[in-house]
Amino acid sequence: MSLACRACGLPLTHSLVDLGETPLANSYPGEADLGRPDPRYPLHARVCDGCFLVQVEDVVPSQEIFSYYAYFSSYSTSWVEQAGRFCEQARDRFGLGRASLVVEVASNDGYLLRHFARAGVPVLGVEPAANVAAVARAAGVPTEVRFFGLDTARDLAAAGQAADLLVGNNVLAHVPDLDDFVAGLALLVKPEGVISLEFPHLMKLMAQVQFDTIYHEHYSYFSLLALEPVLARHGLRVFDVESLASHGGSLRLSVCAHNSARYQETKAPDALRAAESSAGLDSLAAYRGFAERVAAARQSLLAFLSAARDEGKSVVAYGAAAKGNTLLNYCAVGTDLIGYVVDASPHKQGRYLPGSRLPIHSPDKLAETRPDYVLILPWNLRDEIMREMAAVRDWGGRFVVPIPTTEVLP
Repeated sequence: MSLACRACGLPLTHSLVDLGETPLANSYPGEADLGRPDPRYPLHARVCDGCFLVQVEDVVPSQEIFSYYAYFSSYSTSWVEQAGRFCEQARDRFGLGRASLVVEVASNDGYLLRHFARAGVPVLGVEPAANVAAVARAAGVPTEVRFFGLDTARDLAAAGQAADLLVGNNVLAHVPDLDDFVAGLALLVKPEGVISLEFPHLMKLMAQVQFDTIYHEHYSYFSLLALEPVLARHGLRVFDVESLASHGGSLRLSVCAHNSARYQETKAPDALRAAESSAGLDSLAAYRGFAERVAAARQSLLAFLSAARDEGKSVVAYGAAAKGNTLLNYCAVGTDLIGYVVDASPHKQGRYLPGSRLPIHSPDKLAETRPDYVLILPWNLRDEIMREMAAVRDWGGRFVVPIPTTEVLP
């Protein structure tokens, strides 16, 4: 099959890593589904040798993934706290008040917009998952149930909805048609408004072997190098960038119209361009050998789990996370090596992880069974999880993280 880069159209001939056929990472079967296997789809990340965008094939329509969604942002304490800090900073920096409008694309359950609303700043969410949007609306966050793109932006603009601040947190990777999405952003933001985009940084993914962040709903994996040409095609430029710890290392780009006189470029974008160049992200050489490093991470996890089983030690997992599903399915781990998984979200409890079929329980289950090891699947939240689950250490339990290599934490 001939594949073309979704950013520049060149043929994709270079493989980054092939993770085989896996179920959809955010599709959690219930009891009634256990009699039939989970549908599996190819999960193969490739890198474009023209623009160096890393991407997976669009094998499942986005409507099938996002129209009903199991992920609710508000169940991560650290993520909600980060949203609150961003709200305060943005209000001060961009002069947002009662006459402004903040629009968030892929607004989830209103975890971010509710901070602006409480401060008296008018808000609007755009969220394709009706079940998640209903939670936002119940919390007082007006939300349009739609996929975002140029057509949605035109309809909102025609209704007088122009954004002073347009936020897209962890949505860009979920977009199969980048040009349509970015064109919508450029249309909906005011001429002197700001677009704030957050996404996991490809440079961190490569350095820390974060292969488990690759799954079907993440169509693209971005560096500044790969994204800037897409923004420029639609008259947008990056004027500032921040490095964040979230999701194992993310970027927050501040973007404005190319001819904006209000925002001058800081030193940060140039520094990041230099860092990406030093890491070799503008050369195919940097991407070679990644698959071997991924295979070594798999072997490390399997060696730990096998040794624990042979020693009669019990292992369970924390976090019914999408990244954990990529990890477990690539490593072919099931209930023979891990007893169950716990998760704070009631929307996942009582269901099962796709593929591995680990049953999902409330975190209270840990105290009932007192496992020897708790494998933290959302390793990016390790500090938050270990703090909230500190009682595990009371019975001598240990925490374990699987990325970049399996490590039993002190």
